Amino acid sequence: MQQTLNTTLLIIGGGPGGYVAAIRAGQLGISTILVEGQALGGTCLNIGCIPSKALIHVAEQFQQTRHHSQGSALGINVAAPTLDIGKSVEWKDGIVDRLTTGVAALLKKHKVQVIHGWARVVDGKTVDIEGADTRIQCEHLLLATGSKSVNLPMLPLGGPIISSTEALAPKALPKRLIVVGGGYIGLELGIAYRKLGAEVSVVEAQERILPAYDSELTQPVLESVKQLGIKLYLKHSVEGFDAGTHSLQVRDPNGDSLTLETDQVLVAVGRKPNTQGWNLEALNLEMNGSALRIDQRCQTSMRNVWAIGDLAGEPMLAHRAMAQGEMVAELIAGQHREFNPTAIAAVCFTDPELVVVGKTPDEAKAAGLDCIVSSFPFAANGRAMTLESKSGFVRVVARRDNHLIVGWQAVGVGVSELSTAFGQSLEMGARLEDIAGTIHAHPTLGEAVQEAALRALGHALHL
Repeated sequence: MQQTLNTTLLIIGGGPGGYVAAIRAGQLGISTILVEGQALGGTCLNIGCIPSKALIHVAEQFQQTRHHSQGSALGINVAAPTLDIGKSVEWKDGIVDRLTTGVAALLKKHKVQVIHGWARVVDGKTVDIEGADTRIQCEHLLLATGSKSVNLPMLPLGGPIISSTEALAPKALPKRLIVVGGGYIGLELGIAYRKLGAEVSVVEAQERILPAYDSELTQPVLESVKQLGIKLYLKHSVEGFDAGTHSLQVRDPNGDSLTLETDQVLVAVGRKPNTQGWNLEALNLEMNGSALRIDQRCQTSMRNVWAIGDLAGEPMLAHRAMAQGEMVAELIAGQHREFNPTAIAAVCFTDPELVVVGKTPDEAKAAGLDCIVSSFPFAANGRAMTLESKSGFVRVVARRDNHLIVGWQAVGVGVSELSTAFGQSLEMGARLEDIAGTIHAHPTLGEAVQEAALRALGHALHL
């Protein structure tokens, strides 16, 4: 016999957006049920951000050790290393397990009821849980189902054709890997696999890698990719895969066919909102392309039905979903909130890393702003030198009339950690003088942030 549960807030999806919304709702005393069909933490914790950064770390450590086995400039010499990929995956899984267990403990602490099962929407106030013989009635429905990898019809997943999910849990490393897609997911994993010893090629339909970012910013990544020996097939389109000969058929810019032999093909051509398989169509909500249309409070076109994260389209970033989830919980608690961040940082964990916060020079120009654009190279930064990494730079974009900073970009070793400083300066309405006049610790990569601002004002000290 079906049981019926009643709650104020029902959340479908236990990824970063859903679980943060649930924790905040619990803190605010809102009766909350969270439904998740797989592991808590969603794509990000289980098969995305966290495991990919773990694998990238393993790859970096392995490459560094191999570098030292060939006699390094640092005077460190070691025997040639070997890799036990099974042990590496075990270590990565341990991190994922600790984080997902932590999420479960936080939800329990804040009295959120977690139901493991697949949700099926009946209407805006009613959801059935398949396999649990349960119906849930709610006042507020929060949709946080995330996104999934885009598949290519000519490359159906299975066997040697894999997605990022399989790439993050290898049983063994392929000798040869072709990555289809030169965006951040494809390049992060392609670079990691190359450092782990695989021969890697990248096939990209656009004329350059990381096409979402400007060429000046991606140039150091391009140089690194070439230095690592990754082969690039730019402006090439994929036609299919021949399992018999283990080869990928691609078409070059002239329209000629090319056959590339490989052991595995990683399809990394992007992600799309996860709208299928849970009867979302029953709600007949307004769409924005393939994503749900939401307003500045994350409300859909139906009253008391909310949507956050990847389901609501770009930018598909875990930290955006978390901020939206926290806000929705506070709105349901009666607080006045709107989702209008000045900027949301986007980070690529390639080698070197890449960060974009706010407007790029091209975007500022397109918005009709007259801006000063100034860069400071890491080649002139002491800390970067001590980290054996002199490539890259920090770039600031500020209005010429009042020096208000509208954007930051950086490419270089460890620049993901500068994203916090960039985001804060934009949210707080900092001007060039504010950053230039703040004493930055020496020796740090952060000094390049101050120097970029000083250079924009016409008096960089170390250049």
